[in-house]
Amino acid sequence: MKVFLVFIITALFYQAEAQRCGTEEYVKQHQLVYNSHLNTPLTVQGARDTFSNEVIVIPVVIHILYHTAGENIGDAQVLSQIDALNKDYRRKNEDAENTPIPFQQFAADTRIVFCLAKVDPQGRYTSGIVRKYTKDEFWLSDDEMKFSSKGGDDAWDATKYLNIWVCNLFGRTLGYGVFPGGPSNTDGVVMQYNVFGTKGALNPQFNKGRTAVHEIGHWLGLKHLWGDASCGDDGVYDTPQQQTNNSYCPLFPRKSLCSPDENGDMFMNYMDFTDDACMNLFTKGQKEAMRAQFAKGGFRNSILTSTVCDSTNAQAGPILEETSDGIAVSVYPNPFTTEVVINTESFTQLPEKTLKLYDVAGRLHLTQKLRSQKTTLRLSNLKAGVYFIKIESGQSLSVHKIIKQ
Repeated sequence: MKVFLVFIITALFYQAEAQRCGTEEYVKQHQLVYNSHLNTPLTVQGARDTFSNEVIVIPVVIHILYHTAGENIGDAQVLSQIDALNKDYRRKNEDAENTPIPFQQFAADTRIVFCLAKVDPQGRYTSGIVRKYTKDEFWLSDDEMKFSSKGGDDAWDATKYLNIWVCNLFGRTLGYGVFPGGPSNTDGVVMQYNVFGTKGALNPQFNKGRTAVHEIGHWLGLKHLWGDASCGDDGVYDTPQQQTNNSYCPLFPRKSLCSPDENGDMFMNYMDFTDDACMNLFTKGQKEAMRAQFAKGGFRNSILTSTVCDSTNAQAGPILEETSDGIAVSVYPNPFTTEVVINTESFTQLPEKTLKLYDVAGRLHLTQKLRSQKTTLRLSNLKAGVYFIKIESGQSLSVHKIIKQ
């Protein structure tokens, strides 16, 4: 079905500029689903209200769905996105000074931060990053990436985690977010892999992580500044009305048909469509709107009681089973004291594959890209015990148990 759609609509998107956000279209397609959930009372055990001036911590799980090596973005790129979120939502971004003087009085530190989850839904330790090879070359904005049965990856408990799926979205869409109140099994944000984070092979227009900042704004209840209508209303009192979205990097002031004064559009707001280099603020009104989602009875209230960012809550995970599926590797010496050698007789077996080292509790101690036929791991810092080396690439997997003396 996807291949058929490519032939139909490729011509429509060829040479077209990127569509910053697909949330408006997503909401229109799922309006009936939203309507059936929005009036459902929220009852969360141990629910509490936000404290005055509380810094709200949102646990995040990143589902990376990849078909090619380039789509399997590295941990450093993921961490750079978390860092960008924390800077932008706390107004600690280096370019905050670029906010035009007339709008500086409205700029806000939302007192919201993000952390990668350290405990998975089964209570085991996790890095907060899930990597899954998929046979699908691209994904449409139809939520199929959110289901293992469709070749994607199932959402983690939406009352405890913000789910972010990073994949290859077809067409111009860079991402879309689900507004509060939708079904829990599709709740979260979907992102194009080459606009996620600030490191790696990124689209130069969108290389500061602000597509995720924007889409998470939707997840927290914010609308686009123009209310998705000509001279519409986003429901926030301190964002000036504007006719429609802005793109690229306009010069200030940028006036539109319904600008209320000479300052024009707040095109540097994260909820517009401008390039990453031009975005730099949320307003005080947007801060209030987002934080209201965490109030008692709010759709995001349960996040306040989530403890999955604390690794001390993790239980021991299941011990990995040794296997060598498609990767013939020798691991020696075993037992070892300071070093382990990873070797293969075939040059093509190891280069560009990813090695990860876990302990018996499932805790990740090392992630490394293998660059040659033979690699020496220096592991003198590890405590004595049993560990597992996991080597994977696409659908190939090799797991080896090693013992530190």
